[in-house]
Amino acid sequence: MRRQFLEDRLIEFSTNIIQITKCIYKTEIGIHLSKQLGRSGTSVSLNYGEAQSAESRRDFIHKMKVILKELRETHICLRLIDKSGLYRNSDENLADLISENNQLIAIFVKSITTAQGSREKTRSKD
Repeated sequence: MRRQFLEDRLIEFSTNIIQITKCIYKTEIGIHLSKQLGRSGTSVSLNYGEAQSAESRRDFIHKMKVILKELRETHICLRLIDKSGLYRNSDENLADLISENNQLIAIFVKSITTAQGSREKTRSKD
């Protein structure tokens, strides 16, 4: 149940990223950041699907770390777009999406820490 909730949350996040990319000014830098945001912001949900099929705990941790890296990249990209005024929808700011991004980062940091702790416990039993 919890896994499905996180997957749904990531899909919603990626969907919001797609909507944001449609509302970025089509300047040279706007296009560049829009493409970058689209790649990093949608890869988190796709990579989560891969993590669910990890071949080992080590592989799972690696895939979760990739998701965390993409979330951090997305966070910086969203802040750049927001601070530079490249987002066309002026009646709506990106604060809610940036907040959700931060919450997802915290979830993945905790998940990775937990998974690594479990791995260390397994090693110490050997």
